[in-house]
Amino acid sequence: MERKAQTDCIFCKIISGEIPSRTVYEDDAYKAIMDVSPASRGHVIILPKTHVANIYEIPDDVAAGIMVVAKKIALAVKEAFGCDGVNILQNNEVAAGQTVFHFHVHVIPRYADDTVNIKWEQLDDVDIDAACREIKKITHYY
Repeated sequence: MERKAQTDCIFCKIISGEIPSRTVYEDDAYKAIMDVSPASRGHVIILPKTHVANIYEIPDDVAAGIMVVAKKIALAVKEAFGCDGVNILQNNEVAAGQTVFHFHVHVIPRYADDTVNIKWEQLDDVDIDAACREIKKITHYY
């Protein structure tokens, strides 16, 4: 995989070794590191070695590959920590909680008694059928 780094990107600097990290997995295309501000014990971040800002820019093969790595990491944290579940989380843009603009995936081990807050409330006034029609117009599925 061709790697294009951005000089002002903290994750590119971690990938290049300019900034140290606690690496738990690495191959030619991805690097998985311990999150320095973990939501729970065992929280890992997976980085593609190619710099892309978000889901809108990521090539399909890179997106597919990162999920293979996420599965490996999820299995490893489950075995290592005996967690009760795992969140696979990816944020895009500030409104969604993205703070580093290099695509990355969080693997967050979950425990029955943890206080991690990744929740949403159900909206009662959403016209699901209308929303479905709007998305279909753009995706060209029908």
